[in-house]
Amino acid sequence: MSGKISGLASRNYLLQATLLHGGIPSFDEHPFNVPAIYNFRDMVFDQPVTFLVGENGSGKSTLLEAIAIAWGFNPEGGSRDFVFATRESHSGLHRHLRLSRGRHRAGDGFFLRAESFYNLASTIEALGGTRYGDKSLHEQSHGESFLALVTNRFNGSGFYVLDEPESALSPTRQLSLLSLMHDLVMDGAQFLIATHSPILMAYPHATIFTMSEEGPREISYRATEHFAVTRRFLNDPEGMLKAILEPDED
Repeated sequence: MSGKISGLASRNYLLQATLLHGGIPSFDEHPFNVPAIYNFRDMVFDQPVTFLVGENGSGKSTLLEAIAIAWGFNPEGGSRDFVFATRESHSGLHRHLRLSRGRHRAGDGFFLRAESFYNLASTIEALGGTRYGDKSLHEQSHGESFLALVTNRFNGSGFYVLDEPESALSPTRQLSLLSLMHDLVMDGAQFLIATHSPILMAYPHATIFTMSEEGPREISYRATEHFAVTRRFLNDPEGMLKAILEPDED
């Protein structure tokens, strides 16, 4: 599998993202005062699947969103031809990013934000989104509608940006998403995903960047805090719960 996955990276549509520090008016304002953004220089995408991970507030969703907007996606999600807005909440980071694109042009693409999925589903319904399954996305559970979107809308030769997709999915459905992702990758897709899920970030040979104080830093799967904390909890849930809930009883 490693040879096949690595070989597909040569078809990546996004090769690199660079922060143009010279044009930033102030590093005292959000999001430029976030350490991982302040110290961001560039990020190379050398695999078909790249994850951004980190603690809440570390800047991963902010950076992901900025890359998506700089690529041409609507800030609240959808494909590049979606134009809708309910509340402008994105930062101006995208104006200071330079994206280096591959020689292959993406034939498809989609930006999915978990926090604005309801608004996205409403827009799809208003447009008569028959390509997203037999049922309206609003007539399915959050997880069902998300997988229906991936199954019926995503295809090969596309660039897909997902912000915390696990928020809609059970562990079993996260495994289903991994299977769908792999089929799409083998058909020429590229993914950029911000996630907290140790299930999703286990995708073989993916590049994982953790949003650290020194900027985005490449890290191995087993070195992530997500893997370490989850493994520790599953190995000894009683012990961890005792330490958290009864810290002063020893």
